[in-house]
Amino acid sequence: MDSTLFKSVPTKVGELVRNVLSGRIGLPDLQRPFVWKDNKVRELLDSMIKGYPIGYIMLWESPVDYETKKTSIGANDKTYDEPKDLVIDGQQRLTALVAAMYGIKIKDKNFNEREIKISFNPLKREFSVWSSAFERDPEWISKISDVFLAEENHSIPSLRKQYIREANEGRKKKGLPELSDEEEYAVEENIKALLDLSSYLLPTLEINYNADEEDVADIFVRVNSGGQSLTEHNFIQTLISVYENDVSDMINDFSEKSRIPANNTSYNNLLVVEPSHLIRMAVGVGFRRARLKYAYMLLRGKNLETGEFSEAKRRENLSKFREALERVMDLNNWHSFINIAAEAGYISDKLIASSNAVVFNYVLYLIAKYDYNLDSMSLKKCISKWFFMSTITYFYTGSTESEVEKQFADLRNVNNAQEFIKYIDNVIATRFTDDYFEYTLPNELNSSAAISPTWNGYVASQIVLNTTMLFSNTPISKYFVLGVSGTKSAIDKHHIFPKNYLYGIGFTSDRERNQLANFTYLDYATNIDISDKSPAEYVGEYRTKLGEEKYKKACAEHALPDNFERMEYMNFLTERRKLMAQIIKRAYLELCK
Repeated sequence: MDSTLFKSVPTKVGELVRNVLSGRIGLPDLQRPFVWKDNKVRELLDSMIKGYPIGYIMLWESPVDYETKKTSIGANDKTYDEPKDLVIDGQQRLTALVAAMYGIKIKDKNFNEREIKISFNPLKREFSVWSSAFERDPEWISKISDVFLAEENHSIPSLRKQYIREANEGRKKKGLPELSDEEEYAVEENIKALLDLSSYLLPTLEINYNADEEDVADIFVRVNSGGQSLTEHNFIQTLISVYENDVSDMINDFSEKSRIPANNTSYNNLLVVEPSHLIRMAVGVGFRRARLKYAYMLLRGKNLETGEFSEAKRRENLSKFREALERVMDLNNWHSFINIAAEAGYISDKLIASSNAVVFNYVLYLIAKYDYNLDSMSLKKCISKWFFMSTITYFYTGSTESEVEKQFADLRNVNNAQEFIKYIDNVIATRFTDDYFEYTLPNELNSSAAISPTWNGYVASQIVLNTTMLFSNTPISKYFVLGVSGTKSAIDKHHIFPKNYLYGIGFTSDRERNQLANFTYLDYATNIDISDKSPAEYVGEYRTKLGEEKYKKACAEHALPDNFERMEYMNFLTERRKLMAQIIKRAYLELCK
């Protein structure tokens, strides 16, 4: 790598902060969730005032004509409407400094705005996270931002005098002597030390615009001591945050509202939406790309054929991204898709093993709707079958980007709605073969994994088939819906051969006892009633209670072999896996009607 691609320049914290506030440096974390705890911000400031190192900042020069972006458009706006440099690494550190020193509000993990308030004791030169106690204690400055803003307003002498006066009043109330001359001198020196944090030199790595994305990512990984990776959606979020702030706001708003149940919002039962999900969706819909490395090149204004950057190309691609994003975030599209997933039995996030399954199924839904103009009935049937198949068969798990890129390539030869439906049916047929249901699927159910797409698919199948809870008249689906608004589900996952019972007959391994084929969902009352009873004991009770016909129907719906209570445990598992696979097949055939 050519060393001229970057330079290392120690930069004063005050200069960095001022450049962020003016817009000369683009800092996307001011719009994105800030993940640091306030105590970590306190530790950062404490390290600085003690002269300790706090890491570095990595900047990446914008490829566009910077000087034309300077503007003066009002007292409350940034001097620059587009940045000279983007913060690639050190975003959390710089966000912490901007927020704590100047009272700029940040967003928490739930996208709620809040202020980072760090208190300072000028007598002890000590920082602490704000609390109401420090607000009331006159020997503490409750927010350091008050000091830095006073410096901006040239009113530090007044602030210092007010502090000393209030500290003396506080001591007088406690019957203590007023501040001594030495203490007043310490107050002056320590307030000066606090303000001197603006002169703290922070190592800054400046990468010029000639560096491509691979160069930047490589530099990041090599100099990052924590071994973090710089992901493609990090690049894209940065670009959108600083170049298209209104788009960034829309993304954050959609993500925020997916977390709180409310009408006419993005809230749903399948996925807590992250900005990275929406970026993937928009890139898939707008550019037919699954590999985000192409997308961030395009959004920087790079011509993939010539390798050159241009403002015109960047604007063109950002416009295309925005158009795709509007389709992605259209609530009619979003909730229609969520309802289609529900048709396939996926009514809860507890049944989703990978967020990619939701993300890329939604991309396919939008492509089918807008590019191939499927009518509503065909769209519902086609996507519900695809969602069901792709989720159960791990289609979007593993080498997801490669699989989706291949799908996009296949779709280039699909020209209309009929061909799209045929394509979907053909791909499903290559995966849902007779051998798959007879051999592959039972083998995949031979697992004790806590998260399993095949187990989730089995439960989704029971929902499609409107199956009632074992030994109950209530549909399984009702309990999943009841549980989505709380922290605990309304049903329990229960061992058919109870765990303690198995231990008593020699099965001591959790892998053996927690086999997927040994589980079923029960309501609370039935779960408590069965407890650790042997199958022979509790089956006899429920057989009598339900009657023979209802009992056999319940066993068939829950893939329980005839007279399973008398079977040897390992044989039971083998037979039940086969029956579970057939229930999944029945559900798929139901979706095909």
